[in-house]
Amino acid sequence: MTPDNCGPGGTAAADIYPREVGGHGRRRRVAGLVSVVIPCYNQGRFLSEAIQSVLSQSYTELEVVVVDDGSKDDTPEVASGYAAKDAKVRLVRQQNRGLAGARNRGLSESRGEYMVFLDSDDRLLEGALEVGVRELEAHPGCAFVSGICRKITSDGSVVADWEQFRVKDDPYLELLRSCPVYVPTVMYRRSVFDAVGDFDTSYKAAEDYDLYYRILECFPVYCHETLVAEIRRHDTNMTHDRTLMLKYNMDALRSQRRRVKGDARYREAYKAGESLWRDWHGTPVVKQVRAHFREGRWKEGIRGTLALLRYYPQGIPLLIQHGVERDKVARRRRYHQRELDTREYKLRLLKERGAQIPRSAIKEERRKIQHHKGRIRHLTTRLERLDRRRGLKGFVHKARESAKQRLNSFANGQPR
Repeated sequence: MTPDNCGPGGTAAADIYPREVGGHGRRRRVAGLVSVVIPCYNQGRFLSEAIQSVLSQSYTELEVVVVDDGSKDDTPEVASGYAAKDAKVRLVRQQNRGLAGARNRGLSESRGEYMVFLDSDDRLLEGALEVGVRELEAHPGCAFVSGICRKITSDGSVVADWEQFRVKDDPYLELLRSCPVYVPTVMYRRSVFDAVGDFDTSYKAAEDYDLYYRILECFPVYCHETLVAEIRRHDTNMTHDRTLMLKYNMDALRSQRRRVKGDARYREAYKAGESLWRDWHGTPVVKQVRAHFREGRWKEGIRGTLALLRYYPQGIPLLIQHGVERDKVARRRRYHQRELDTREYKLRLLKERGAQIPRSAIKEERRKIQHHKGRIRHLTTRLERLDRRRGLKGFVHKARESAKQRLNSFANGQPR
């Protein structure tokens, strides 16, 4: 056993957690132990918050495995500082292999019966692990359980108006349709990885969704309504590489084409999912490609154009400004429709809880619902106006072309 695989002073995790159960080709597992894997690549400035959010959990049967994925910042120093003070924290270092490779390394180095993957810039909320273990024990047939997260900014402030999509019925249906499951909200049974395999390292993004799809082919999952995590959005997020996000989210979704063919509801959800990822990443890729070409970055511009051709061909005309305004309005209307659906579902949940919920909370959800309905009406009117304008332009263009042809025929002595 190397020092990286041990706690401070060469103390192995087996010495800390003596209750062990058998494993299948991995480290021996400790019953009841939750392993939290934190992959980190140049996010040392946030890593301390992530580790501390785990160590402060009410559920204490845990270990933290930090995987330094070839960082060039202070990531190893931050993790080593915690490992020196707390035997529950271990640091594993490797050459850069990407997020999927780092998660797989953490999985192979961990001992828990239950697994949580926490990105180094995110945080768990108090009681998150206790909730996860409780829900897994309450749903023994499920491969994983997932909860709710909220969005925070770089300084840790909560983004007030953001609301996570919800799993309302069939989890597979909702995974096709939208983005209702976030990495730090999920707690897995370790055994599920023996059945479906690890994270696919060919994915440079969306490897979590590829894994969810594979799991749902074999096992049920359960989604609860407890707030358990915070996801941070900042300038160095992977999500800022829109070409990368468009490619791999669409690849993960397209891996399900054969499976959805025989079910009309799944096909409809699949199409909604395509629209979602194109709305989120396709149009930003168009903007980035325009900027690349304008600033002479031809390699990046060609890369983005090829991604548009494969995953968002509707975006090609937008590169030359054709239909830009209508696309923007249609995209905003789809956004408000998705938000409306989420808010209506949340309001229904609040009403079901009855007296436990303050009337002000229900009133606020109703206000937000009315806001989204108003925006949908306004944007629908704008779309109709744009369509009429486009129809008129088309009529004028056809009339102009017809007149040209007649004049040319007349000039050539061939009147019609």
